[in-house]
Amino acid sequence: MPYRVKVVREFSAAHFLKRYKGKAEPLHGHNYRVEVILEGDLNEEGYLADFLEVNAYLKSILPEHRNLNEVIGGNSTTERLAKWIYDRMKERFPQVKEVWVWETGRFAASYYEE
Repeated sequence: MPYRVKVVREFSAAHFLKRYKGKAEPLHGHNYRVEVILEGDLNEEGYLADFLEVNAYLKSILPEHRNLNEVIGGNSTTERLAKWIYDRMKERFPQVKEVWVWETGRFAASYYEE
């Protein structure tokens, strides 16, 4: 599978960590950046996935202006959010290889399956 494509979107959401160094963290927000990487062979039309379709679906599943603790349940870490997005993208686009979630410009986590 020599081809990869990436679709990037941003969204804003709130969260808190239920257990951070022994205590609950206060509710706060981030402007997240999500990168979805698809991998595979080209279809008959010569592309791996339609950028517009991937982008529209990603936009539809992102929990914009929501409390991530209510959306993903449990401790709403960036790592768990990456898997949550990966699982939903995989339902529609089986070519999904990896999802990166940037909590800030310096801190990110990814999820992928081998």
